[in-house]
Amino acid sequence: MKVIPLGDRIVVKRIEPAETTEGGIVLPDTAREKPAEGRVLSVGDGKQLSNGQRIKSQVHDGDRVLFGSYAGNDINIDGEDLLIMSESDVLAILE
Repeated sequence: MKVIPLGDRIVVKRIEPAETTEGGIVLPDTAREKPAEGRVLSVGDGKQLSNGQRIKSQVHDGDRVLFGSYAGNDINIDGEDLLIMSESDVLAILE
């Protein structure tokens, strides 16, 4: 199933955190932080201004992005954990 976000929202899949430290210590699930980095899967039409015009999104499908720890809403579609967030929740695009 494809998720098509509305307005200035985007759908992001988190990039999984490392399971071991640089020193080789295996981290249990409870010790791992939620990653604040992900890949954009789909983008909405853009933000609508009060005069009815739309501003195109700065992020695009496939972009790797950084976002805040509590950004977006967690959803589960077809067994896949995703986030839906506003474009304003994105802090940076990684190249």
